[in-house]
Amino acid sequence: MAFEHILFDLDGTLTNTYEGVSKSVAYGLSRLGIKEDNPDVLKKFIGPPLLESFTSIYGLSEEKAKLAISYYRERYNEKGVYECSLIEGVEPTLKLLSERGKKIYLATSKPLHFAKIVLDYFDITKYFDFLGGADLKFGRDEKWQVIDYVFENADIKDKSTAVLVGDRKYDIIGAKKTGISSIGVLCGFGTRQELTEYGADFIAEKFSDITDYIL
Repeated sequence: MAFEHILFDLDGTLTNTYEGVSKSVAYGLSRLGIKEDNPDVLKKFIGPPLLESFTSIYGLSEEKAKLAISYYRERYNEKGVYECSLIEGVEPTLKLLSERGKKIYLATSKPLHFAKIVLDYFDITKYFDFLGGADLKFGRDEKWQVIDYVFENADIKDKSTAVLVGDRKYDIIGAKKTGISSIGVLCGFGTRQELTEYGADFIAEKFSDITDYIL
């Protein structure tokens, strides 16, 4: 079916943010006396909320995890937010969807403050009708909360006309919890097995392949 409202995850879907996120996570941990340079571990921080990652991966208390996040943001705000690249095919695909009259939204668990900087940095904010992201006070960081926030503020009435594009299981879970369809993309940090296991309605090999399902 053709969708009218297209919601996009950011990290791993529109941008490759591994360098900025991993270096900032390592910095935050180092301030707590924890050394981490294993890329497989650091990659786990891309997708889920940071609070969840710091507590589940390292067993930090919520208080310690929030302290680690504050250190993370020190570096990320200054350097990390710019240590990323636009994934191949993103801009022409957003342009095509916009020209076809689709409404385009951001739905990211990254704090909206940082997400806006990234979109502006790559000059793709112009394609979006509304930006949804986490807040800096841990009040809206789960993907389903961000999706609901987009629906409420963009006044989307019919969920059957909406689809979420993301690269991790958290995106697929969030889409299912809010009752919308999902597209998993393999240009990010999730695997085909992960996206299939969690029930993505469509899997795109390349970012531009999402149009095969949307249009």
